[in-house]
Amino acid sequence: MVDFAYVIAGSEATGGAGIQTDLKTFQELDTFGLGTITCIVSFDPKNSWGHRFVPVDPDVIADQIEAATSAYDLDVVKIGMLGTPATIDVVAHALAGQSWRHIVLDPVLICKGQEPGAALDTDQALRAQVLPRATVVTPNLFEAQILSGMDAIETVDDLAEAARRIADQGPRYVLAKGGVELPGDDAVDVLFDGSEVTVLRAPKIGGERVSGAGCTLAAALTAELAKGSSVVDAARRAKEFTGAAIAARVSGHLPFDAVRQGA
Repeated sequence: MVDFAYVIAGSEATGGAGIQTDLKTFQELDTFGLGTITCIVSFDPKNSWGHRFVPVDPDVIADQIEAATSAYDLDVVKIGMLGTPATIDVVAHALAGQSWRHIVLDPVLICKGQEPGAALDTDQALRAQVLPRATVVTPNLFEAQILSGMDAIETVDDLAEAARRIADQGPRYVLAKGGVELPGDDAVDVLFDGSEVTVLRAPKIGGERVSGAGCTLAAALTAELAKGSSVVDAARRAKEFTGAAIAARVSGHLPFDAVRQGA
């Protein structure tokens, strides 16, 4: 039996995040991974490694989704960077066109290659059209604060409250990630299932953010769900897998390290 894990997300040219990381994670977790590219992000080494953001034409995105969903019986999908309201429109339409066992949303709210007004339009479209459809949404600390409308998230209790507020907007589960930015010795995530909060802890690995950690966690969660795990078990396995990828991080000429899966 083959377990299929599908991702709709952006391409990140250095290989440390985005669909490249998603597909590597799917492979390491023994699922057949396939993906639809929504945008291309190329860091600019001549401009302090800032983002260069190019959206894929919505018709081309629709063609990719049609091909993937026609080729195989797909029922578990991860949604990563979408990037524009037009992209969100076509992806939301595709999600509504069939039944999904699980939709995992990694809510990339800000793309540094966009103007603030365009980013706000994208954020609002994501909340309205994709967030309510999600089985699980996996915001990082910044995204949890924005989606919850809280002024600050400084404690595990705050993170749990943010997860509850986000769940009120439609997703069945919220896996809110504290990461290295939440104070304390442990990297703490909270999983809210609509009634109960499960706290997931692991010792922090260094004090700096590592590129691709959020993508890896959401992709690992997706792969485990594709194999039939419960959301709680999938979240625990995804956190373990992501911790290993952070520990095996790779360094280069970028101003940050990147995760390495399967080391």
